[in-house]
Amino acid sequence: MQHQQLTFLIVEDNPDEVILLQRAFQRADLGVAAQFVENGEEAIDYLSGQDCYTDRDTYPEPDLVIMDLKMPRKGGFEVLEWFRNIQEGALIPIVILTSSEREADIQRAYSLGANSYFIKPAHFDGLLSVLQAIYQYWSLSQRPRSLLVSP
Repeated sequence: MQHQQLTFLIVEDNPDEVILLQRAFQRADLGVAAQFVENGEEAIDYLSGQDCYTDRDTYPEPDLVIMDLKMPRKGGFEVLEWFRNIQEGALIPIVILTSSEREADIQRAYSLGANSYFIKPAHFDGLLSVLQAIYQYWSLSQRPRSLLVSP
């Protein structure tokens, strides 16, 4: 059975972290189409297919969102709250990948609908392991295909 390539939307504001994530995706060779946006507002635009993200051939609906919490403009909590309040938002898993180890942040993320919560590893090999684990779990998980919000 042939598998369709998965698309991951990565929401990360730190350019150094973006470079590390890009390298980790390349090294892991997961065959994932990784789309990057740098803040919560861009994530909402991407997920709703608005502004520069209307072309779904260039910006396909993600199969999974990997998101930081602490970002300018709109943070991860705000995106989670928005996304889980729209019908289509229940169909796409959201994985939090953040530096916050605060129990209050972990509880809030899950209460707002996060599917998983990971602390950013301090070393590249740790990041690689986390991405491989996320991919392995969610690539095997069966989910309905969604139709995201139209502009």
